[in-house]
Amino acid sequence: MNADLTEEEMRRALFGTAERESQVPAVPVQEPVPEVVFARPVAAPVAKKKVAKAFTQRLKVTLRVGNVFEGETYELIHEADTLSSLLAEQEAVKAARKKYKYVEVVSVKSM
Repeated sequence: MNADLTEEEMRRALFGTAERESQVPAVPVQEPVPEVVFARPVAAPVAKKKVAKAFTQRLKVTLRVGNVFEGETYELIHEADTLSSLLAEQEAVKAARKKYKYVEVVSVKSM
């Protein structure tokens, strides 16, 4: 190995020749692209098909409701689309509380 390298030779070995630095590649000029507007074709509205719902089990919740404590009560029936009797009961009580002050659950039955 040659240990007597000059500084210029070392620079060329590490960084390459100085000629490459002077040659800068020209940037290609892009031609302006004409503006094109895409319009969607007007199509007649398509009627959406109704998907038939699968049969879901419903629960019938029977409530005894009233607005007077130990007064006149009415029987109210609420139908819930759930399998959980607890959720059906909570849903029925929540709906009945909007109109009545006193709500008592009588039964929860499957339909």
